Amino acid sequence: MKTITSFVKMKTNRDPIAMVTAYDAPTAKAAAKAEMDMILVGDSAGMVVHGYDSTIPVTLDDMVLHSKAVKRGAPHIFTVTDLPFLSYNGEFAETLQSVKRLMQETGIQAVKLEGAGRTLSVIDRLTQSGVPVVGHLGLTPQSVGTIGGYKVQGKTEESANQLVKDAVAIQESGAFALVLECVPLQLASHITDLLTIPVIGIGAGVETDGQVLVFHDIVGFSDGFVPSFVKQYADIQTEMETALLTYVKEVKQSIFPEPQHTFTMNQEIPGTLYKGGEK
Repeated sequence: MKTITSFVKMKTNRDPIAMVTAYDAPTAKAAAKAEMDMILVGDSAGMVVHGYDSTIPVTLDDMVLHSKAVKRGAPHIFTVTDLPFLSYNGEFAETLQSVKRLMQETGIQAVKLEGAGRTLSVIDRLTQSGVPVVGHLGLTPQSVGTIGGYKVQGKTEESANQLVKDAVAIQESGAFALVLECVPLQLASHITDLLTIPVIGIGAGVETDGQVLVFHDIVGFSDGFVPSFVKQYADIQTEMETALLTYVKEVKQSIFPEPQHTFTMNQEIPGTLYKGGEK
């Protein structure tokens, strides 16, 4: 398993970090077979898996469930889990209990928190408590209601400068890595060069220290909206629908199950079975 030191070394050596968001054991196992560097158990599970229209309804119980499944599928891959909406904005003791539960019950290696501002002190206190933390700036889905929707961030001089300041502050607070989502490539490149910690981009151009995408987006396992920054490497949705249509057709036409999918018994036994009340 890679460690925090491994990721810092990868940044120094300009060895790009490959990260994927996964939510269950089969997808995590596939990521492990692909030699993924890092897995993110994202609260995007709310939208991708549970059918919500945002990440807001996702609970700590949800994240524990998904994290357990991912670690069973990829026990030797460094795994980061999102702290869900409002789970780190109240009393620090409550935040600490949430993090303790995630790490002790699931075996994940780190947690991810969105934003700066008040979040900086939480990052600082968590890292002082021995918890590895990943920051997240740019498009922060948990704050989509206050930032005007799912759109590119940091396009103006003022907002770009604020993102730079926030990135530096997150590093100084103790985070070992930063996810930078939906920002112009020039800004992402500048922040990547400025920081000593790895910067993982999603919709942030090729000059970050690594990339992260959602598993379902990568393999085309979705019939909904696909962000413009996503490259789909397969079309699993179409293949899945074709398979299911064929299955229904074969069931309706009594084609399936065929002999090779059926169990048999000694031919003498059926004649001895209980019939019509006879003993």
